[in-house]
Amino acid sequence: MKTVAQMLKLKPAGVISIRPDVPVLDALKLLADKDVGAVLVMDGPRLVGIVSERDYARKVALKGKSSSDTPVSEIMTREVVFVTPAQTNEDCMALMTKKRARHLPVIDNGRVVGVLSIGDLVKDAISEQQFIIDQLEHYIHR
Repeated sequence: MKTVAQMLKLKPAGVISIRPDVPVLDALKLLADKDVGAVLVMDGPRLVGIVSERDYARKVALKGKSSSDTPVSEIMTREVVFVTPAQTNEDCMALMTKKRARHLPVIDNGRVVGVLSIGDLVKDAISEQQFIIDQLEHYIHR
């Protein structure tokens, strides 16, 4: 299995983030523009939370709040589960399953360096399985 660092190299560089004081509507626009399911909430260089489509659905839409009047800080998940570059896909999948998370920020020396989604991990696992299948087929046909 690949490490988090190896998987991040296959993704576009950079982290999509938003400030905690920004209205939820702006976060929704960012999610749509970037075609992602969650964004990190950053106060300068410090990770303070994560906000997802699920947060919006459960904490704004279902509660009748206004997405233009509600700040991201009011609906974000504050206890963010994260991983380090040295961890593996398997570590990430186990953590996501245990914590019911779909996005994992990657922290290296106290700094956010990327985000992995469940889709990234599944894509990597499928790629790894296909490689093994190809190797076994090559071995059988020799």
